[in-house]
Amino acid sequence: MKNQRLRVSAYALIHDAGRILLCRLSREIPEWEGCWTLPGGGLEFGENPDVAVVREVEEETGLIVRPEGIAGIDNLFIKRDYEEFQGIRILYNITVVGGELRHEASGTTDRCEWHQLDRLSELKIVELVEAGVNLLKKPCSNQA
Repeated sequence: MKNQRLRVSAYALIHDAGRILLCRLSREIPEWEGCWTLPGGGLEFGENPDVAVVREVEEETGLIVRPEGIAGIDNLFIKRDYEEFQGIRILYNITVVGGELRHEASGTTDRCEWHQLDRLSELKIVELVEAGVNLLKKPCSNQA
């Protein structure tokens, strides 16, 4: 039987006026090195996802943020020769409340930048970015 691995993570949708904040994956993740992703990452055992997204965004971008609710939940399933991996990814709408944008030093990301939503096709992005952008395009469904 293959090894089965489950990872729960929290990611931030930080956007304004046609732009979205993305982080570039570093050589610590060789499979996706150089690809752009949403700021965020895995929960530590026992950690609340709301706390995790704030911690991860600060680590990767230097920004202090406030979660404004869950935008959506994404499921990733990868079958490899040596394992089956499932990633449950919670995507949050985020408001920036402080900090200064900077790059992460010695982590899973090595750069963070604002990118135009209409030019994302020019970048190497992971599918999580597409999932997040699709959530941004959805109209609010909870309005009366």
